[in-house]
Amino acid sequence: MTAVAQDKGYWRATSSTARSITGDVTLSDEKLSINFFSFTVARIRSLEQAEASTLFDAEGTAGGNGSLYRLNVPASKKFLHKNSLCGSDDTQWMVTYVAGRSLQLAFFSGQKPPVFTPEAIADSTDMCGKFGYMK
Repeated sequence: MTAVAQDKGYWRATSSTARSITGDVTLSDEKLSINFFSFTVARIRSLEQAEASTLFDAEGTAGGNGSLYRLNVPASKKFLHKNSLCGSDDTQWMVTYVAGRSLQLAFFSGQKPPVFTPEAIADSTDMCGKFGYMK
């Protein structure tokens, strides 16, 4: 299985943020489906291991693969419990990280791609949230 293909498929929400906002999600080559809504995604690049460790904390990132995606989820789109992904901002970026049977997602607003250094993540006003899923 390639690194890109590992994040594809149906994922069951496991983290409290995933259970309260997105519920279960499905990823395909060109789509992200959340709560019966589909959004077009475009894979931009693979994530370096150091970037994944910075974004998702070092714990649980060994032996996995991640990718940065471009997408557009309008701020007006509401999901579970009338929640949106990025509050009043449109969601522009998605990061996936798969290790074994677990998937972590992070969503970002902003026109520029997120930077995955400890300083940039700590100071980021564009990070909307991190979500956890299992197969």
